[in-house]
Order: sequence, then C-alpha cells, then structure tokens
Amino acid sequence: MEKSEKRTECGALAPVRGLLRGAGQVMFQPSGWTGLLFLAGIFWSAWSSGRMAVAWGAVAGLAAATLTGRCLCLNREERKGEKEGMEGLWGFNGILVGCALMTFLKSTPLTWAVLFFGAAASVWVRTGLNRVMAPWRINSLTMPFVLTTWLLLSAARALNGVPAAELPQPELPAALLSSSPSVDTDFLPLAVCWLKGLSQVFLCNSWVAGLLFLIGLALCNGWSALWSAVASALSLALALLFGGEGSSVAAGLYGFSPVLTGIALGSIFYRPSWRSALWTVAGIVFTFFTQAALNVWLAPVGLPALTAPFCIATWLFLLPMLPLDKDPETDHSAWSAAHKPHLG
Repeated sequence: MEKSEKRTECGALAPVRGLLRGAGQVMFQPSGWTGLLFLAGIFWSAWSSGRMAVAWGAVAGLAAATLTGRCLCLNREERKGEKEGMEGLWGFNGILVGCALMTFLKSTPLTWAVLFFGAAASVWVRTGLNRVMAPWRINSLTMPFVLTTWLLLSAARALNGVPAAELPQPELPAALLSSSPSVDTDFLPLAVCWLKGLSQVFLCNSWVAGLLFLIGLALCNGWSALWSAVASALSLALALLFGGEGSSVAAGLYGFSPVLTGIALGSIFYRPSWRSALWTVAGIVFTFFTQAALNVWLAPVGLPALTAPFCIATWLFLLPMLPLDKDPETDHSAWSAAHKPHLG
C-alpha cells in the first residue's frame, strides 16, 4: 500500500491523496486509504441520521483548509509546506471544523461561508500555535480546530444569519446529572457504545462509522488501532464505574478524546513498550476526567468540549519529555509519515 502511494505521489492523484490524508491525520494516520474509510464513516453517519450537510461540511472544510495551506505556502519554507500538504497536515483541523459547524448550526448560505472561512483560519491558527509551542517541543494537535470552532459557535449566538441547530443550551452544572438515564450494560449495547466512542472523533453518532474508523486505523498502523480500541473501552468502563451521564455514555461522548490520547501516546509520540503502555493508560484515564471537567466548565456558556480534553491531557503527558522511547532528544513538535512508530 505504501509503495503504491509513493508511485502516485507526484502524479495526477497527488492532490486527491493529500486531501484523503488530511482526513486520516485527524487520528495521526498519513494514509489516503485510511482517510477514505474515515470519510466513508462520516457519510454513513450523516446519511443514517438524515443530516448529509455534516458530511458535505467535512469535505468542504477539508478542501478549504488544504487549499489555504497550499496558498499560504509561498514563503521561504515552501518545500516544507508542500511536504506537509502531501501528508495531509493542512487539512485535519479543517475537516473537524466542517463537521462541527454543520453539526451545531443550521445549514444556511451564510453558515457555509462561515465554514469555509473557519476551515481556512484553522490553517494559520495551527501555524501560529506551532511556532509558539516549538520551544516546548510539542504540537498544537487539534487545538486550532477547538479554538476556531469555539469562537464561531459563540459568535453564532449573537448572529441570526448563522442560527444554531444542536448547540447546547447554557445551563448550570448542578443540573447536568439531576436526571441521568441508566445505560444498558448487556454486551451488544456496550459494544455499540464502545464503537461510538471512536465515531465521535468526527462528531458521528454511529457504531458503523466507528467500525469503519477502526478498520481504517488498522490498515495504516496496528498499534494505533489497538490503542483506539483500548482507550474507548477504558473510557466506557470509567464512565459506567463513576456514573457518567447516561445519554452521553450511550452516545460515546466520553470516549473520543481518550481515543485520540491513546493513539497519540501509545503509538505516535512514544515507541510501543510496556513503559509507554503504562504511561498511555494513565493518559487515557486523565483525559476521561478532563473530559468530565470541561463538560461542567463549558456548560454555563453552552459550548461543547470538542477535542480540548485530548489536547490538554496529551500536552501534559508530553511535556515531561520522559525517555520512554529511549531517545533523550525526543521532540513532540510534529508528526508525519517520516515519524511513524516502529511496530516491531
């Protein structure tokens, strides 16, 4: 598969492959095939829920961000920027912006204009954050998506031209768990919740999408697939143990940020080993509690946590620069095809 991708790298399919890799890079996978399966999962979820605007928003955000990255590449780092474009690193925040805005806002012409602008903005927000974070040797991850989307969703409350559809209503945290429904703990319902933990990375509430995402991960990186499965299962177990809000547990809303943390720590930024595995499990647990905390903190302003728990927890677990990969010069400021972990 990798040889086939290399042969077409400079051909007519290169722009398409760069777009697909942008979808794959949401979960750190520089693979066009993985990105294609991710998009298939998004389209399935959107079709099954009757909200195709979410799927087309994902495509629009991916395209807008990738095109913006190519246009902004006209500087002294042009060759480096072109390489980032081929690996999909321009587009992964944009596709998430597209999914989020079409999930929480109504589809209007002005909403689509805001989507294109927000997806494009995520590219220069990422560039700026990466420059700021470079001395700390960490990466902005999906925080450009989070910051851009938070600002646009907040602005939507004051602008009638971009009306809200599913945006949470502001409420005091004391009301969150006042009437929490129970969760069916039979095997099949739990398996559905487990897969939805993966699907919610792209704001999809579909176990089929979660299964497609898991297959896409396995095609590119077996360790990433394993850790995504472990992270979703562990976060589900913690949510049941600590009595998380029932509808959120059933929809997989406690799982998506731990899934990203599990992939990042367990298979991307540290080499797989028993020591990094223990560190990754700790990071997953920490992300779960960060998710719950941010749900409460953001409830009064009516904003979703998005992937902020993943970013915060992963930064805190990368900043110690532990030599878990036996490399004292570990640099977590970037990831790419050239930084794929050893699977041996």
